[in-house]
Amino acid sequence: MRICAPPKPGAIPHDKGGINHMDCKYNTELGVVTVNDDVIVRVAGYAALDCYGIVGMASKRGTDGLVQMMGRENLGRGVKVRSSGDKVDIDLFIIVEYGISISAVAAAIIETVKYKVEHLTGVPVGRVNVLVEDIRV
Repeated sequence: MRICAPPKPGAIPHDKGGINHMDCKYNTELGVVTVNDDVIVRVAGYAALDCYGIVGMASKRGTDGLVQMMGRENLGRGVKVRSSGDKVDIDLFIIVEYGISISAVAAAIIETVKYKVEHLTGVPVGRVNVLVEDIRV
């Protein structure tokens, strides 16, 4: 049985920013495996960055709405993970290289991220949403 859910009310969040995170747990014949959502964020972010045509992950600044490109050390700002029953949904905010087919890049990212997250973490993925925030030359 797999469970992906946010922590119970009153639980102490394990994030420096104070945001409640979810853990995905599943049983194996040897015991329980718990995958922190930060791990899913990193796997999804690295998988997306490996795809052809993507320049980087994006983050909108709340103050002025400008899009910033995130480096590998700040992947979490361009990836959001949500619980969806026993699966997770992943939102990727990306910057695409100019002149490359956005639909082809998005399709490759969706397939790659879904495969790598499920294969490396054991957590099933429901949806991978790609949001193109900018293009760069």
